[in-house]
Amino acid sequence: MSAIALVLRAMGHAVSGSDAVDGPVLDRLRAAGVAVGVGSDPARIDGVDAVAASTAVPADDPELAAARAAGIVVLRRAEALAAICAARPTIAVAGTHGKTTTTAMLALVLREAGLAPSFIVGGHVPGLGGGAAWDVDGDGCFVVEADESDGTFLELAAESAILTSVEPDHLEHWGSGEALAAAFTRFLANAERLRVVCADDPGARAAAAGLTCTTYGTADDADERIVDLALGSDGVAFTLVGDGHPPLDLEVPLPGVHNARNAAAAAAAALALGAVPDAIAPGLARVQVARRWEHRGEAAGVTFIDDYAHLPGEVAPALAAAKAGPWRRVVCAFQPHRSTRTQALAPQFGPVFADADVLAVTDIYLPAGQQPLPGVTGKLVVDAVLGTDPTRRVAWLPRRSDLLTFLTVELRPGDLCLTLGAGDLTSLPDEVRTALETRPPRR
Repeated sequence: MSAIALVLRAMGHAVSGSDAVDGPVLDRLRAAGVAVGVGSDPARIDGVDAVAASTAVPADDPELAAARAAGIVVLRRAEALAAICAARPTIAVAGTHGKTTTTAMLALVLREAGLAPSFIVGGHVPGLGGGAAWDVDGDGCFVVEADESDGTFLELAAESAILTSVEPDHLEHWGSGEALAAAFTRFLANAERLRVVCADDPGARAAAAGLTCTTYGTADDADERIVDLALGSDGVAFTLVGDGHPPLDLEVPLPGVHNARNAAAAAAAALALGAVPDAIAPGLARVQVARRWEHRGEAAGVTFIDDYAHLPGEVAPALAAAKAGPWRRVVCAFQPHRSTRTQALAPQFGPVFADADVLAVTDIYLPAGQQPLPGVTGKLVVDAVLGTDPTRRVAWLPRRSDLLTFLTVELRPGDLCLTLGAGDLTSLPDEVRTALETRPPRR
């Protein structure tokens, strides 16, 4: 919602709003001239033309109730975003995972190419000055991250599309993996100008069957093919080979073959949208996204990295990248996300932690508006991991305080402490670093 607020403000609208808590997000909005407050206050809707709310806001929120009582239009987030998309040629980036990073990469490359993109990315991107911008004077395209969680990505009417992956998720909304896959097919079919699809992902390939697409990946039949792949602990390098451009030697400061694929998607789309080949490498070399392999400092010889990975298809490559690094051990702390997701995907988590030397699992993070399900806890992940390998070192630590104590005692010089999850575990590295810095020396 903050990204939409920033774009609407840049477009010239008067924008105000509220959030449950204060913090850096609201500070950025205030700096942009958005009037924001903390908590619900019905007086805020006086004089507004429309109110837009995320699905995390309950229907009985006082501001929403006051708006409806006053006859003010109340928009879902998707409706507000669709209205912005209608103002510019839009390329939407979708997929079960990889879409935030790919969206950021594409915006960076298009900006490097001088094509003046506007964008909304689902994360803070330092190289772009944030996660949202609207180029008032330019006529470039609008790059948007398209969220499939509640079906609203089908409302964006994007002329062009990137599909990174299709994996069962958000089944509480879709009901089945087949229904989700069918939605991705509709998403691609709606994009009549350009479709860019990952050739390495079976779900994405199936969704694109019968449609004219540009494919990318390590697959031999990919239109834009990744070759000479070199994986490192802090990045990945490869050559992108395709028709219509010379081979491109690319380096990305994010590790893992999954990030090579994300970069190839951004490069393929940027080239199709008119970027010159020489702009691809400089744009990708600057990519950084909050909570995507984010270095969070060191303490007592321990390195801390935080990553948003929370699905099985994201956790495995993140840990593979960690295992390829220079660290003595990979100590992973994982926070499952949503009860419905954990219940549906728990068996798939069994093998994906194989590259963690030590694994600590905490209880499920429940976003606003979701209730816990009886019998569904983070221990389902623990059981799945031990069911795959009974000898694996796994600790079930549902309470945050116990997890902090465990890591403070367990971590040794030379270790990597890797925090994974889409919830509030992102603040844990700072807490563990402080605890290590004050820990008495080991005898």
